[in-house]
Amino acid sequence: MKNFTSFADAGDYKALLQQALEIKANPYGYQHIGRNKTVGLIFFNPSLRTRLSSVKAAYNLGAQAWVLNAGADSWTLEMADGAVMNGGTQEHIKEAIAVMSQYCDVLGVRTFPTLKDREADYSEEVFNKILKYATVPVVSLESATLHPLQSFADLITVAEHKQKERVKVVLTWAPHVRALPQCVPNSFCDWFSEVDWVDFVITHPEGYELDPKFTKGARIEYDQKKALEGADFVQAKNWSSYQDYGQVLSNDPSWMLTPEHMAGTNNAKFLHCLPVRRNVEVSDAILDSPNSLVIQEAGNRVFSMQTVLHELLK
Repeated sequence: MKNFTSFADAGDYKALLQQALEIKANPYGYQHIGRNKTVGLIFFNPSLRTRLSSVKAAYNLGAQAWVLNAGADSWTLEMADGAVMNGGTQEHIKEAIAVMSQYCDVLGVRTFPTLKDREADYSEEVFNKILKYATVPVVSLESATLHPLQSFADLITVAEHKQKERVKVVLTWAPHVRALPQCVPNSFCDWFSEVDWVDFVITHPEGYELDPKFTKGARIEYDQKKALEGADFVQAKNWSSYQDYGQVLSNDPSWMLTPEHMAGTNNAKFLHCLPVRRNVEVSDAILDSPNSLVIQEAGNRVFSMQTVLHELLK
């Protein structure tokens, strides 16, 4: 593994998953890997789980960690090539990333889409510039289109809690008060459509189809009730339109998950990446039920990151 930006970088996902489970069982048993190493973390947008779990993962491996909020803790960064920097930006991303690479052994980077220009977002302009200028391995802490550490944590959670060899996993769209990016659902599809012990179904209202390159191998069902039938795990997440990029086409409250929706499942476990809008995306009754795995799922963010750092630092 040279960088970690998508499912493709996981290589043998079964081996990586097994490594994660072994690390979780003995989280402080690999501290020789991180001894005298530093993990750098740069955030271009807010974070709770990603920031804290990444720091904890570094410490578990015996490494140190520093965190930088771009533009708040640093000079305002210029992204454009060939820019005449006579405006509000003080430092170019080219120098900034090259310098940061001098101060760490692995660089974690969190960027975010504009939701205005699909071509720019889906070409990963900002993230690819960071990959270009970094001289150390780069971990995606979320990009304009993907959130692989979250999806890896989801996979760990499903593997831990599944009660049969083959399981049905459903990703369902949920309403929200504002337009959200496709990063988390894209990444969930990128991972779970490739897992050979999962029957993977995506359900959403018409118009919310995701980029087909991420949904290959998945069954898409517009009838939410039908999609949920017999499900073993249900992941709820809102996303804005990919075709009408960044737009909220509908916000049908009937898509909010309730016990009535879950009644047709196989007593399904509930997943959500958090943060969650209670009683908008999903009801209190689901989130507070014994079948909710959202806290365990968030806890596994430590071990998805720790496993990736283990692979990059070893």
